[in-house]
Amino acid sequence: MNEKNPLVFVVDDDASMRDSLRDLIGSAGLDVQTFASAQEFLASPRPDVPTCLVLDVKLPGLSGLDLQQELAKRDVQIPIIFITGHGDIPMSVRAMKAGAIEFLTKPFHDEDLLNAVEQAINRGRQMEQLRNKPAEEKKDPVRSEIGFSEIVGQSAALRGVLQEVETVAPTDSTVLIHGETGTGKELIARAIHNLSLRRSHPFVKLNCAAIPTGLLESELFGHEKGAFTGAIAQRIGRFELANRGTIFLDEIGDIPLELQPKLLRVLQEREFERLGSTRTLHTDARLITATNSDLAQKVNEKRFRSDLYYRLNVFPIVVPPLRERREDIPLLVRHFVQKYTQRIKKPIETIPTPVMTAISEYHWPGNIRELEHFIERAVILSAGSELQAPLAELPSLAFAHSANPATTLKEAEREHILRALKEARWVVGGPQGAAARLGMKRTTLHSLVKRLGIERSS
Repeated sequence: MNEKNPLVFVVDDDASMRDSLRDLIGSAGLDVQTFASAQEFLASPRPDVPTCLVLDVKLPGLSGLDLQQELAKRDVQIPIIFITGHGDIPMSVRAMKAGAIEFLTKPFHDEDLLNAVEQAINRGRQMEQLRNKPAEEKKDPVRSEIGFSEIVGQSAALRGVLQEVETVAPTDSTVLIHGETGTGKELIARAIHNLSLRRSHPFVKLNCAAIPTGLLESELFGHEKGAFTGAIAQRIGRFELANRGTIFLDEIGDIPLELQPKLLRVLQEREFERLGSTRTLHTDARLITATNSDLAQKVNEKRFRSDLYYRLNVFPIVVPPLRERREDIPLLVRHFVQKYTQRIKKPIETIPTPVMTAISEYHWPGNIRELEHFIERAVILSAGSELQAPLAELPSLAFAHSANPATTLKEAEREHILRALKEARWVVGGPQGAAARLGMKRTTLHSLVKRLGIERSS
């Protein structure tokens, strides 16, 4: 396949939604073509460039699911991202089972769609590479082309993690991924799914810390119409959506105590009820969870059930922080520079040695996510063909040459977070907030602030 700019097709009968999606996806440096119906899309030519399809479930005439089936009949292999309203979720279940990459419920976050588009384009490239390979090179296509394609690094620490992934992936055992924020725990979960026998079925994810406590049960198990105030339609829960596939629950340590027995029941009995229903449903979803907190300590403090912890911790995987795999930093820097030069259309060709050295020596408390956001800012700031990184933002360089060499990593992390909070005038969320500056989730930053004892008076 050539290296032309990727093209994203958007099919939605709502003109305002088409315009919004075109502007959003176009802002990422991608070409976009929009269509008002499935029939219009089928009649259009498809150029030989990396592509993906953003498709509304409900369309006049031929529905989104009908279009997916029609493309399969014509042997047109194009990764599909479904966008759906609350009432369309049962149809989305069938779409995911038929091979859709992702489904997003309206209203969705811009970043979620852009991440899904990037993932779909990468999957399309992998499918094309596999089609073009000789038969003798296709003996293990999952591992070589799909399983670890999004994971960058060659360090011994990372290789050890990937060996554990290969070991546990073919089983149906539950996996608990431990790691600091921004270390790539979701990528490890996806790799387990992609290397498993369930890879042709849905990979459904949920961040337990991002959902209000009162709504988390509905997100996990679903609800019937009228089950509670505001339940205007039936909702299918994540465990039901993930049937025969994999469900990934991030920040599992934040799940409320009162909900933990229901999660334990699903793991042990494979059954649950939607809120407002007495009908027992069954699921064959494999569970992968992740946490950046010490669950064993939470068990001791009676904030997490011990029986649930033991059931989740069947096969633990510890993802190392970036400071423990420094030899991977240059590879990650080049990867992110290439990613954002293509997205932002900047002609950056070289990374100065002093810049690479400074980046490699920094301790990166926000890990890979913080590094990625830093490189994105550097690409935006660069005016010529050389990367111009804002090294003044890396306070650990000052620590390294200070008169107090005994400064601990915890103290350095606290100082770095405190500085970001002050620069953001103590605003945590939003594009200019401290969480965005640090390259971490808002809920994660709240947790770190509490753990490090940071107060505004600091």
